[in-house]
Amino acid sequence: MEKTYYRKRIRWLTIIIGLSIALLFTVLFALMTGVMGPIGNGIPGIDKISFRAVFEILLGKGNWPDTYKTIILKIRLPRIILAGLVGSALAVAGCAMQGLFRNPMASPYILGASSGAAFGASLVIVLGLSIFGIYTMQLSAFIFAVQAVFVVYNIARCKGRTPVETLLLAGIAVGCFFSALVSFMKYISGEELRSIVFWLMGGFWSATWDKVYAIFPLIILGVGVLLFFSKALNIMLTGESTAMHLGIEVENMKRIVLIFSTLITAAAVSVSGIIGFVGLIIPHVMRIIVGPDHRILLPSSCITGAIFLILADTLTRSIIEPTELPVGIVTALLGAPFFLYLLRRKKKVKWW
Repeated sequence: MEKTYYRKRIRWLTIIIGLSIALLFTVLFALMTGVMGPIGNGIPGIDKISFRAVFEILLGKGNWPDTYKTIILKIRLPRIILAGLVGSALAVAGCAMQGLFRNPMASPYILGASSGAAFGASLVIVLGLSIFGIYTMQLSAFIFAVQAVFVVYNIARCKGRTPVETLLLAGIAVGCFFSALVSFMKYISGEELRSIVFWLMGGFWSATWDKVYAIFPLIILGVGVLLFFSKALNIMLTGESTAMHLGIEVENMKRIVLIFSTLITAAAVSVSGIIGFVGLIIPHVMRIIVGPDHRILLPSSCITGAIFLILADTLTRSIIEPTELPVGIVTALLGAPFFLYLLRRKKKVKWW
């Protein structure tokens, strides 16, 4: 028994170390890949940045041109880190939601967070608000995303309990309501329609260090709390009655998962727009590879989500240079066929 326990721990540690190394190489690859033509703001384009140049610039060594340093440290690195944070947040939130609802179709957006964020962003675009400068849209998207889930939770709550079925139905209804409001915003937007559509497609073209600093503590806090409750999520998979008999305060557990899943989802969506399939696909992939135990499933999904979204964003920057695709298009193109493949395998795969 003790041997089996240690073998499992060693296997988990090997998986996490392997994924962490893969993430490091993904970041380095993304830093080497980018626009070949002029990149604007008076900064000329370059043909290629070598691995050695990237490595030495990150370490603050070497005598490389200021152009190289600007491209690596001020343009590509914040974008890559932001993509990694968003990918991690969506993957962890999706994994936690699937565990809480015991539903493989659950995603970070299932309770209306994406629709609420979309309305918040489109409202700022249409009204031309700039109360908090360039961060007004980000803040509005975050507030409305959180508000949407808060409304869903209070609608579903009855006599001190919150049935997951009611939560799902309320999430669908509130999501449809905010989607209708977004459609209305698009209808009256006029020349701002393009900005709304671009935001809805999702992307990191406006990534800055300030955005990284804004969401970093929120995502680290939310992911950390969800990882801490991974064992309780395992028990929740057995059903609410069984979990209660095993000493889990089910309603408190639901609140914790919902609050922190919503926190990291809202933070992610506020800076990137709506990026689909990351929170739906990545937990499924890792569940097939590492199994349904949330103690390894959550951290492995976290790292894999970062790797996937960094690679997807790198593809958007490279596929039709010097322009780029919205990353939401790429994740949908990659995610939808793979999800259909997973559905075909459903009878052979143990999801929980």
